[in-house]
Amino acid sequence: MKRALLLVAASIIATISPVQAATTPSCSSIKVAKTAYPKGIVLPCLNGSGSTTFEAIRGPVLVNVWGSWCEPCKQEIPHLVDVAEEKKIAIIGIDVEERNMAAGQKFVAAHKMSWPQLYDVKALTRGIFGMGVPVTWFIDANGKVVYKQIGLFTSDDQIKNLVKKYLKITL
Repeated sequence: MKRALLLVAASIIATISPVQAATTPSCSSIKVAKTAYPKGIVLPCLNGSGSTTFEAIRGPVLVNVWGSWCEPCKQEIPHLVDVAEEKKIAIIGIDVEERNMAAGQKFVAAHKMSWPQLYDVKALTRGIFGMGVPVTWFIDANGKVVYKQIGLFTSDDQIKNLVKKYLKITL
């Protein structure tokens, strides 16, 4: 009986993951420097295809670090969704310390997160971003971090004002 239940559970998981991966945005739109970064932190795309070296990311872009287990992250996501719908500023998500890729994919689909998502299962970026989430970095066209938002966004206007101030883009 236990073996039969395990087989059923495994088949359900196997059928869910490809669908979730298909609904997780591609990372092909992430702008990166043409220069190679051999010592950078390489993060796989949450949809399972490709990878990006974090240090090569170029903006203007918001890099938002989150986890499906993070309550403040869940609170700020609707504001990021609203800003992303305007299609005037790029956003990249980094899913950290998730129990598995499928959990992150399910979360992205459920919250309608339409921007590219990277996957940091081993907490490689902890040394860069610190221990807590959410964290959002504002990165300019040269790859320079021009602002760090520690903690959650509480409104669309907060994000829009910070984007205008630090990235000179009016949303």
